[in-house]
Amino acid sequence: QVQLVESGGGLVQPGGSLRLSCSASGSIFNINAMAWYRQAPGKERELVAVISSDDRTNYVDSVKGRFTIFRHNAANTVYLQMDYLRPEDTAVYYCNADGSDNPFAPNRNYWGKGILVTVSS
Repeated sequence: QVQLVESGGGLVQPGGSLRLSCSASGSIFNINAMAWYRQAPGKERELVAVISSDDRTNYVDSVKGRFTIFRHNAANTVYLQMDYLRPEDTAVYYCNADGSDNPFAPNRNYWGKGILVTVSS
């Protein structure tokens, strides 16, 4: 099994910055794309940013130019640098990874438990 653990959330003022981290551990055979999702109160979960195994990235329009996703493959870790935060960025942020825990199993999606980011003055 692959476990994903997020860290780095918390309370920040509008215009501030936070960096989220997500480390994959356990029985890892391969990790392909990694991503960050978020879910605000009363809203559906949405894809925020995704990064492929060869570092191609894509972002939801609302965070382009403010958020940066990057990864450290050797450490099986993905980061989300969030700058110029807005109150509407308040949500639980979830780490997601596509991969496998052994060479004979198909790839599947793994999820972290989520971490709260609150943007408020």
